[in-house]
Amino acid sequence: MSTGVKIFSGHASRDLAEKVAASYGVSLGDCKVTVFSDGEFQPSFEETVRGQDVFIVQSTMPPADNLFELLLMVDAAKRASARKIIVVIPYFGFARQDRKDKPRVAIGAKLVANMLMAAGIDRIMTMDLHADQIQGFFEVPVDHLYGSTIFHPEIEKINNGNLIMAAPDAGGTKRSNSYAKRLNIGLAICHKQRRKPNEIAEMTVIGDVAGKDVILVDDMCDTAGTLTKAADLFMEKGALSVRAFCTHAVLSGPAYERITNSSITELIVTDTIPLKKPHDKIRVISVADLFGDVIRRMVNNQSISSHFIV
Repeated sequence: MSTGVKIFSGHASRDLAEKVAASYGVSLGDCKVTVFSDGEFQPSFEETVRGQDVFIVQSTMPPADNLFELLLMVDAAKRASARKIIVVIPYFGFARQDRKDKPRVAIGAKLVANMLMAAGIDRIMTMDLHADQIQGFFEVPVDHLYGSTIFHPEIEKINNGNLIMAAPDAGGTKRSNSYAKRLNIGLAICHKQRRKPNEIAEMTVIGDVAGKDVILVDDMCDTAGTLTKAADLFMEKGALSVRAFCTHAVLSGPAYERITNSSITELIVTDTIPLKKPHDKIRVISVADLFGDVIRRMVNNQSISSHFIV
């Protein structure tokens, strides 16, 4: 394994980073964060990174300290003469702010991209961006991985010939359709209307799910309102069971309570975001080996297109 590669982590993704480093074949680098009495903090690398390819693993979910810690680590690596700085952001926070959807709002995803570029990154690796066009916000290469790479084999295991893919909303139709085509099964869509964020006003089903085992796929599960409402609606329409696959387990607010009380048989998520607490209906699949292999291929200048099961 190349001695010119070092993998570090911020607080938010320590467990995942340790697994990624182990998968690649190195120990996680030594980095500590000094916290001052007023709450200000300062990350520092406790080993040399001069002339090294530095990979910094950190998801940028709230609080914003996670993003700022990543920016400080990038700046520290640049000032310590790292050869290249690659940020590995399994969950890219602020990705829902990818455009002006109403007057006088920020495009948060673009601002985050600008800050990372200004800090001095050479490359970014991430997974299941909420909006694919965010890749274009960067002026450096973006390795955009897909949750389908690890979800597809899991779905194959439970494929009993009675499955139907489903999108919890119109925005997820493209993702669900790609699964359906690859598995050669049918597709159903939930159409939802919102009056305000995180609150669904009305939902209807397009497609026949009667007598079917439904597989819902989405990039993230936040308050679980869309997912659980869709699952309950599918069951009302005659579905036999509903399983959901979501890459990013944001699970905020009433999410856990909603999942408990819903018709969902199982929610399968990844560890791009640490699970706040275990749940009988939630199963976690690690993305560590995927990121570890992509890092290996990148270091060895090999293609990563074999991982792109869209």
